[in-house]
Amino acid sequence: MYQDVMTAQPIIEAERFILRPLRKSDAGLMALYTGDKRVAIGTRAIPHPLPPGATEAFIARSMAEGRAEDVWAIDGSAQGLDELLGVVSLTRLEEEQSELGYWIGAGFWNAGFASEAVAALVAANPHGARTLFAEVFQDNPRSARVLTNSGFEYLGDAESFSVARDTRVPTWTYLKKMG
Repeated sequence: MYQDVMTAQPIIEAERFILRPLRKSDAGLMALYTGDKRVAIGTRAIPHPLPPGATEAFIARSMAEGRAEDVWAIDGSAQGLDELLGVVSLTRLEEEQSELGYWIGAGFWNAGFASEAVAALVAANPHGARTLFAEVFQDNPRSARVLTNSGFEYLGDAESFSVARDTRVPTWTYLKKMG
């Protein structure tokens, strides 16, 4: 694991890809994948349809100093895969607590990329968190499996607003105690 000079964010190696900070050149593929309604409705924050400039603004925020959220591109280019398969992120909540989030481009679903990315990020624990939280929509049990495969435990039911769905959606909340 080594640091990216621009973002002071670690680059994390996994078996089939690296997790690296986003860069401006990711905008095209990111807009393509997040513009897909199937991806957007699986998240809280991605709107559908995707407005012009939304992807570039997200990338700029992810590169800004003093940000609360670190975002990594799942980059498989060294292994002959796409340069951007999806993203995984950690948002600082409180001291030693972070929330994990992720999405994978629909063309790469069911290939284990989410599980591998989450496992690599959890193992690296770049925020030095004692506790990680994550939530998934209840209509997406595969995302719940990604979390339980990485040792997250079910904490309870809740609901979150989904921008793409324009409504509150039932969620399952998960917790992972580190170390």
